[in-house]
Amino acid sequence: MDISGRHEESGEYLMVAAAVHATVGTNRLDGVEGMGFATSRNPPTFENAATVVADAVGKLPEPPEGPVVAERGEFYGEPELTVEQYLGPSFKYVESIAERETVQAAHHAAYAARKLFL
Repeated sequence: MDISGRHEESGEYLMVAAAVHATVGTNRLDGVEGMGFATSRNPPTFENAATVVADAVGKLPEPPEGPVVAERGEFYGEPELTVEQYLGPSFKYVESIAERETVQAAHHAAYAARKLFL
């Protein structure tokens, strides 16, 4: 998952979260099974970021079979257990190349979707 737009523009915020349900191998992204998106105009606090991500994950076509994965900065470096309590499904920070590629796909999706709202 990834969030785009955690900065103020013209006195407003627009965070767009993209959750990507993907199949991965040991070192690469194998395929994308679906995506979920959510938006928020709330300031980018940990709680607001976790809420918009939980909304995006909830809009996936199917619940994730594995953990939700993100870069550490998305949740301001909070411990994985703290993030997991907000999201519901299991959560972890990126560890493998395949996970990094999946987060990169979510980044592109979130950025593109955000541009549609501006």
